[in-house]
Amino acid sequence: MVDSLLSYSSESTRSCFLIKSDNILVDKDQFSEAGLIENMAQTAALSKGYEFSLLNKSTPLGFLGAVKKLLIHRLPKVGEKIETTIFLKHVIMKANIVEAQVLCEKELLASCELSIFIDPKTS
Repeated sequence: MVDSLLSYSSESTRSCFLIKSDNILVDKDQFSEAGLIENMAQTAALSKGYEFSLLNKSTPLGFLGAVKKLLIHRLPKVGEKIETTIFLKHVIMKANIVEAQVLCEKELLASCELSIFIDPKTS
């Protein structure tokens, strides 16, 4: 649920995604709540994967552990492009706590906090 990486730093990562009518998470010409959560989680995964590729390391498996403080203000429509930014808040052992925001033309559509766990056997 991510088309491309727009920017990356150790503190934040930004991606974009065009909502298409044939997407499995589109219902009645709107991207679903589950789609927004999946997009935020995949942006977090993209960030970690890109970080490991810069270090010439294989990408470890990661798991979404929790979604907290989820706010959805509006669902994007088919044809709209969303930009998602994740901000690293904390790293606690093998868990990354990130804040995620989804925007469409500078309008905040959704936000949440995600806990992403890295499998120590694969990192």
